[in-house]
Amino acid sequence: MYTAEIMLKNKAGLHARPASLLVKTATSFNCNINIIKNVRKCNAKSIISVLSLEAIAGETLLIETDGEDGKEALKALVELANNNFGE
Repeated sequence: MYTAEIMLKNKAGLHARPASLLVKTATSFNCNINIIKNVRKCNAKSIISVLSLEAIAGETLLIETDGEDGKEALKALVELANNNFGE
């Protein structure tokens, strides 16, 4: 299992477009990927689950991967967040 914290630096947090980019990236990997906000855990491969976190700018989220390509998935998702989801 691999984990990393990300801070949402983009203005709107995980609204529809960044959330869809996150889900699209997550679904390209075979491992299990979860996003944790406080005590809530969601499946990063489900747009409804990701949007239900209601994550806003400035919040810190934990990304957790588990599986054969978990390390690569984590790297891709951290890079996506660090690039402000292309905004």
